[in-house]
Amino acid sequence: MFEIALQDNGLELSIQGEVAYFNYFWLRDNCETSWDIVTQERTFDILSEADDLYPVSAEVDDDFLEVLWCDGHQSRYALQWLKRWHKGEKHGDLAVRTRKSWHGDHYASMARFNYTEVMLAASSVADWAEAMLDDGIALIQGMPNSEEALQSLCEKFGVVRPSFSGYAFDVYSKANPENLAYTSKALELHTDLPAEELAPGIQFLHCRTNDAEGGQSLFVDANAVANALKQQYPQYFTILSEYQVPFRYTTKHQDVRAKQPIIELDPNNGEVSGINFSQHLADIFDFPQRDMDLFYPAFRKFGKMLQDPTYLMTFRLNAGECIVFDNHRIAHGRASYMEGSGARHLRGCYVDRGELRSTYRVLRAQHPVVVCPPAWEQLDTDAPVLAQVS
Repeated sequence: MFEIALQDNGLELSIQGEVAYFNYFWLRDNCETSWDIVTQERTFDILSEADDLYPVSAEVDDDFLEVLWCDGHQSRYALQWLKRWHKGEKHGDLAVRTRKSWHGDHYASMARFNYTEVMLAASSVADWAEAMLDDGIALIQGMPNSEEALQSLCEKFGVVRPSFSGYAFDVYSKANPENLAYTSKALELHTDLPAEELAPGIQFLHCRTNDAEGGQSLFVDANAVANALKQQYPQYFTILSEYQVPFRYTTKHQDVRAKQPIIELDPNNGEVSGINFSQHLADIFDFPQRDMDLFYPAFRKFGKMLQDPTYLMTFRLNAGECIVFDNHRIAHGRASYMEGSGARHLRGCYVDRGELRSTYRVLRAQHPVVVCPPAWEQLDTDAPVLAQVS
C-alpha cells in the first residue's frame, strides 16, 4: 500500500520505504505530455498555469504515480523514474568522466589514431573522443598535406569554431609577426586566447612540414599540476581558482579583453577542469596592491610547477601528424628553432568542448565499449579438447 500525502506545494510519496517529496509545478512541468515526441523539446508552458496549481487526486497504480490536476489534465509517472529525481540528482551523462592525469613520460602511451580510420569509422571517433575527455590529448597520424584534411578532421567533432585569428591559422615564421607564434623564438607554456570571453576549447595543430632544426613541442597536463598545487599549497589553489585575472590581446585592428580564473573547476563534479594561463596575453593585474602579496606567490608557484620536468612532455611533431588537445586543460609551448634551417609549418583551428561532448554522447551510445570477460570465462567446458599439432 502506497501512502500519498497532498501538501500545500507538493506531495509526499513512499518509494521503496523512503519518503520522497515532489513539488507540484515540477511534476506538472515534467509530465510526459510536456515534450514533443519528435524534437524532444518541451512544448508545455509552465508559466501559463495558475499560481494555486494542485492535484485533485493522486494514487499509485502498477508502479506508476497517477495524478489528476485541478484543470482536468492527467499525468502519469513511473515510480522508478521519480526515485531518481527526488534528491536532486544530476542527469546521467556519458560525457562526464573522471579525468586521468599524466606526467612528462606520457608520449609513449599517448592515444594515437589514424586519419583514414577516424574518417571512415564512427566507433574510432568515439574512442578518440573518449581519449580527449580522459587524457585531454591525442595524436592523429597519416594526415594528408592539405587544408581540407584539417577541416574534415575537425568536423568529426563538430563545427570549426572561429577565433579572432579566423577559422584557421598558420604557424610559421613570417615578417612583421603579430604574435610570437609566428617567429622562430621559443613559446613559453600557455593556453590559447584567454583574452576571449570564452577561450577556444579543443585545439588542432596539423604539422604540414617540419624540416627545421629544433622546435620541440612542449605539452603539460595542467590538471595534474593544479591538483598537485591543491594538495601541496591549498591556499594558493583557492586564490587561483577565485581571482579573476585580466587578459588582453591587441593589434592594430583588435583590442580583445576578458577576465578568467587561472584554475577552472567543473560544476558537474568539482574536479579541476582546466586553466587559463598566458604570460604573453596577461594584462596588468588590477587587484588591490595588498592582494598582490597573496596573488603573486600563488601565480609564480603554479607557473614554476608547470615547467617542472616531472610534468613536461617534450617531443617532435612530424609532418603528417595532428596533435589534438583540450586548450583549457593542456598547456602547450615550443622550443626555439634555428631560423633558416628548414621549413616549419603548422595549421591550426578550434572546436568547442561542448561539440566534443555532444559527439561523444551520440557515438558512444551507438558504439558502446564491449568489455570482454576473462579468458577462463570464455572457455566452453563442453567443447572437445583438440590435440595441438606440432
